[in-house]
Amino acid sequence: MDRSSVSRPTWRAVLLVAVAVAVAVAFADSSIVVLALPDLYGAFDTTIEGIAWVITSYNLVVAVAALALVLIVHKARAHVLLGAGAIVFLGASIACAVAGSLMSLVAARSVQGLGAALLLAGSVPVLGALAGSTARGIAIWTLAGTFGAATGPALGGILTQAFDWRAIFVAQAPVAGAALLATAGSHVAAILEEGWRPPLWRTMPANLGLALVSGALVGALFLSVLLVIDVFGYPPIQGAAIVSVIPIAALLARPLAAELPAALALASGALLLAAGLVGLALLPSSDLAYTLASLAFCGIGLGLAVPGLTHAAFTGEGGTGRKATLTVGVRHLGLVLALAVVAPILANDLTRAADVAKLNATAVIIDGRIPATTKIPLALDIRDVLDRAPRGEIPDLAAPFDRHGAGTDTEVELVRDDLLGSVERAVTRGFRRSFVFCALLAALALAPMLVLRRRLEP
Repeated sequence: MDRSSVSRPTWRAVLLVAVAVAVAVAFADSSIVVLALPDLYGAFDTTIEGIAWVITSYNLVVAVAALALVLIVHKARAHVLLGAGAIVFLGASIACAVAGSLMSLVAARSVQGLGAALLLAGSVPVLGALAGSTARGIAIWTLAGTFGAATGPALGGILTQAFDWRAIFVAQAPVAGAALLATAGSHVAAILEEGWRPPLWRTMPANLGLALVSGALVGALFLSVLLVIDVFGYPPIQGAAIVSVIPIAALLARPLAAELPAALALASGALLLAAGLVGLALLPSSDLAYTLASLAFCGIGLGLAVPGLTHAAFTGEGGTGRKATLTVGVRHLGLVLALAVVAPILANDLTRAADVAKLNATAVIIDGRIPATTKIPLALDIRDVLDRAPRGEIPDLAAPFDRHGAGTDTEVELVRDDLLGSVERAVTRGFRRSFVFCALLAALALAPMLVLRRRLEP
């Protein structure tokens, strides 16, 4: 682009947008591959534990790298960190897109996490310089991070169904490239973080609150996606539309967060997030309106709580780069720890739910008002479907009923609907304890918010 043909304010706005989008994508990557997991599972013929590392590796490296950078970020120039992060993120995104094995994909995701940590550590001072003030830079960074984290699953789902899972990483490469060009073109070379030594108690409450909220979002951004796609059977694009309620609600809640007293906004956000997760835990079956309402509560809670907590984490004296780096580290650490707890709970509960579902299905077939000449071959066909189902995929239990006349025989159709409903309810209940745990994390976030109350009030 010829800068002589573009006014300086317009040019700076373009650079600012490029950096903000890169920040959003770095946060979105925490959950962007969730809807692609079934495709990855089949592509690499692996286990649930193995495929989970595609998510965990990125978040774990971001957390560890960001917390390590806290010790040295005040000695580094922000634009250098941002540029280095963009380069690493760009290369790792390409490596993810061409990965030929699960091990290579996990390794590339780990490098991508390192790039994200560097990018996020250097982005706040650069955004502040481009926006004209540190406060505006922090506000843009917070908005980009909140929106990116909330839209990750939806973006991944759309790209996966429209193309395939590799498209997720192909789309990220130009975003990192634009951030790199913005770094080179911004001429923000004089940014050098000053030392930052506020007492620990000044930052711990806000960052602890962010860690707990991030852990709670495992329920809203991971568990709800698995439930909508794998249990309720929505295709990725429809699933993406459903979970898009979260970012939309979060954006709509931000003006309200600005109007409310800060302490009230934080407390309301935590409670609404917890309420939304409890609503998902009590979900009886694939009730779309109920699901959308619960996700909307989660989104509103996110929009109310995260901006205030982030603002509190940035208050006080000291360099914004170091504060941002610490915030990034604790947010991703909270997410990783929540995943580590939720994964075994969900795996155990779903195993038990599957056994219950089989028993319920058997009872439905036995009690069904269909003749034995149809019932016995139907039961054998269902057994074969279960045995042949590819790993990681929910078997199509409706197909055997269709072959045995569900389209023309009302009794067979009723048995089919009863069986599918019974299985769905059993598996849905298997998510209950995991959602409740995430709701508990959101409720626990109220504790550090109470500590912050006096500091946040005028």
